[in-house]
Amino acid sequence: MVNKIFSLDILIMKRLLILFLFAAEFLFSATRIKDLAYIQGMVSEQLIGYGLVVGLNGTGDSQRSTFTIQSVSSMLKRFGITVPQNDLRLRNVAAVMVTASLPPFSKSGGVMDVTVSSLGDATGLQGGTLLVTPLSTTNGAIYASAQGAISVGGMNVRSNGSEVRRNHTAAGRIPGGAIIEKPLTVQLVENGKISIVLWQADFTTAKRIAGAIDTALGTPSANAIDASTIAVDVPASYTAEGKLVEFISILELLEITPDVSAKVVINEKTGTIVVGGNVQILPVAISHAGLNIEIQQTPIISQPPAFSNGRTVVTPMSTISTNIDTTSVVAINGAATVQEIAKALNTLKVTPRDIIAIFQALKEAGALKAELVIL
Repeated sequence: MVNKIFSLDILIMKRLLILFLFAAEFLFSATRIKDLAYIQGMVSEQLIGYGLVVGLNGTGDSQRSTFTIQSVSSMLKRFGITVPQNDLRLRNVAAVMVTASLPPFSKSGGVMDVTVSSLGDATGLQGGTLLVTPLSTTNGAIYASAQGAISVGGMNVRSNGSEVRRNHTAAGRIPGGAIIEKPLTVQLVENGKISIVLWQADFTTAKRIAGAIDTALGTPSANAIDASTIAVDVPASYTAEGKLVEFISILELLEITPDVSAKVVINEKTGTIVVGGNVQILPVAISHAGLNIEIQQTPIISQPPAFSNGRTVVTPMSTISTNIDTTSVVAINGAATVQEIAKALNTLKVTPRDIIAIFQALKEAGALKAELVIL
């Protein structure tokens, strides 16, 4: 059993080493500008709308969701049907909020996906169909309309107080469920310049991008305004109609080596650890041990003699034992590369979740020369 546990720890550490090496290779490889930044003006527009989902099998809103009843009553009036709200009993209808992201350069007649989320107390949107719902921006301008069958990707079955649920059923998507009615206005060139904006601001990366653009164009055309913005002059030969696309394509395909700050990113929920290539550890000594507590409960049965009119008594007896995992103190002479860090941590023979605690302790001791990010 001990050999199996030890083999499992070695396997985990090997996978962790592979993760470290992959992170280092990714951080120091040449990357296209289009993977690091975007052109200012190419922004999506968030759309939202209020609608009704019909065709549910008794999983819609209850009488407590009065806005659903009001919405159905108003909809029926449009069709010439007048029904008192008190007479409506709706369990096959649910009020929902519909959201979508309108991409740049979208044209009239195009389609996009929408997300449908329950607004009332509906228990599920399985099998429902969204009725025509206008989608507008925050200023009220309508850009699209959505309608269609909802794909939930889960299940929720109730019967006689029992319930079986898989995934979340109060929200779903309609692939291609919205038709674009009005395109977005996109302006890429301003005062003869286009602006390249980094997804993650960094002064050194911005400078390298400006340098790569100047080298490719042969003239000083790019200027790093700040840590995230690089302004590029559009040459006169690319100002003609259709030429701007070619110019932006040339810029996007240029490759640079981005500079990143030293970071250790930890996800405590999943035990995932990602170490950046610039991380360093100063000389330090580490000892890691854990306290194990084992509680055993044994029932003691007291049986009365025959014909004594006594009762059988069950008394639980608890036994508590503790032990401490002992490990020797491991001295790390310092690690300047990801490979050295992984090798040093492998000597501790601990699991990734223990390594998370070690990284936190290293940061507090000042031995970890990197930013510690905990998700």
